[in-house]
Amino acid sequence: MSEVESDYGFIFSVSGPLVVADGMSGSAMYELVRVGHSKLVGEIIKLEGDTASIQVYEDTSGLTVGDPVLRKKQPLSVELGPGIMGTIFDGIQRPLEHIFQDSGDVYVPKGVDTPCLTRDVRWTFHPTDIREGQPVTGGDIIGIVYENEIINSHKILVPPNVYGTVTKINSCGTDGKETFLVDDVVMEVYNEAQDKTHHLTLSHFWPVRRPRPIAEKLPGNTPLITGLRVIDGLFPSVLGGTCAVPGAFGCGKTVISQSLSKFSNSDVIVYVGCGERGNEMAEVLCDFPELTMTIKDEQGKEKEVGIMKRTTLVANTSNMPVAAREASIYTGITLAEYFRDQGMNVSMMGDSTSRWAEALREISGRLGEMPADSGYPAYLGARLAAFYERAGRVSCLGSPDREGTVTVVGAVSPPGGDFSDPVTAATLSIVQVFWGLDKKLAQRKHFPSLNWLISYTKYMQVLEPYFNNMDPRYSYLRNQARTILQQEDNLSEIVQLVGKESLSEDQKVVMEVAKLIREDFLQQNAFTDYDFTCPLPKTVGMLSVIINFYDLCQKAIADSPSDAKLTYAHIKTSLAPVIQKVIDSKFVDPKMAVADISREYNNINEEMKREFVALQDGM
Repeated sequence: MSEVESDYGFIFSVSGPLVVADGMSGSAMYELVRVGHSKLVGEIIKLEGDTASIQVYEDTSGLTVGDPVLRKKQPLSVELGPGIMGTIFDGIQRPLEHIFQDSGDVYVPKGVDTPCLTRDVRWTFHPTDIREGQPVTGGDIIGIVYENEIINSHKILVPPNVYGTVTKINSCGTDGKETFLVDDVVMEVYNEAQDKTHHLTLSHFWPVRRPRPIAEKLPGNTPLITGLRVIDGLFPSVLGGTCAVPGAFGCGKTVISQSLSKFSNSDVIVYVGCGERGNEMAEVLCDFPELTMTIKDEQGKEKEVGIMKRTTLVANTSNMPVAAREASIYTGITLAEYFRDQGMNVSMMGDSTSRWAEALREISGRLGEMPADSGYPAYLGARLAAFYERAGRVSCLGSPDREGTVTVVGAVSPPGGDFSDPVTAATLSIVQVFWGLDKKLAQRKHFPSLNWLISYTKYMQVLEPYFNNMDPRYSYLRNQARTILQQEDNLSEIVQLVGKESLSEDQKVVMEVAKLIREDFLQQNAFTDYDFTCPLPKTVGMLSVIINFYDLCQKAIADSPSDAKLTYAHIKTSLAPVIQKVIDSKFVDPKMAVADISREYNNINEEMKREFVALQDGM
């Protein structure tokens, strides 16, 4: 499209990332613009008369009054197609590796214009059984591309806003080869109502601020398996859930996000590093390529493949322009929605939404808007809600019928670990799962440092049928564990005042079993072979062993005659080997088959019952 003079405005004023341009009549809100002679990427966020306030996503030093502002007549969009997996983008989907190869500089040059998806790789396109003359509509699958071993059927979709009749299906790319580049036309669709022919390529663009349309939103029904016992056992989320992970510095928010990326039961991971330290993103980049997951190939043989093949990274670290943090969250969620529309389970990690809110505060201040609590804009809660609303389990548009989910896990960094901070408070009123991290636990080296007294999940009702199907006693085990931990918290004040000896025998059991739950069940060492991840059967098995031990202790004490009351000290000395087996239950190898794991825990439970019967008979 040729540029004409009417497409240009000029800079009126510059204030950090905010540029006010004149001569912009006819512009639209959230329209993409190129600012100055370097053609910096910007987005219109306010229109007033002939002037437009522009949020610039790059460093604005060197811009002067009178510099040209080019209107692109399109919103800020991302390119969606094969080649997203394994790539690292910046906040506005520019591929950082390709920019480095092209420029040879470790910093992103100003105004760089590199295609979002690589134009070097050719893809083999297998069309579905759509024929010429057949009608298609938005969301229909027109073909499949093999991207890598994990994403082995990347579905090519009709863009949601396109419909019409297929007039041509191409069997080869532009240069006559049977493979296609992402921008080669694979199908032509004629829309009679608009009298327009749409040229469909392997990729299409979609505006980041507009949620991709769906057929229907559905309630979640399957748990998000994280590999962390404290989450899977006590505070699980669903696939398609919204989770918040607030915590002070050094509590392990990033480690929880990375653990979810490595071990969760999602098909695709979108990891957004939004305003956090560059070292954390560098660590992800160093660690993830070395990590592997086991998949089965076409012959049914198991093989190890790099986890990076199901991951895409959106990096907008603290040393990158502040304004681009706002775009990075939207870029990440749009990429996640694209894979959801293919019928996949996607997890998006936002680390951290506090930095995103700070970007909103910066721009709001520059615009001269009335500040609310702590200087954040009054619309902070609405923006957060609009972002989290894009999560969920959905019935996708188009045919064939398919379901997909987007799970959003947002880390929040409240200053000084103060959960009354506006971002944390606004987030908690929206999300359904709250994993609150505790500074004191982190200082005691108790990781994951989830505080079991303040954390909660609102998905328990929908997940109980799933868990009870796995173990009929699951609901009882979970409630009992939480009750024991709550009782311990109440009793610990008495113990600090008058000592442990003042407690009754049943209370001593509560204190001892709570210690077992805390130190052996809730605590998990990611650097060991037996605890780096914990499959669900092992989590439920460990919980059943500990709670069975508690129930047997309480029953033995209650049933003992009043003149010869059984004490916990006696149980501890008589059944020391059994108690040791309860403690050692975490050493079961997580890579074992499900049946073997269940058998191990059943054996411990049976032995425990026998020993308690023998103890009571011997009295």
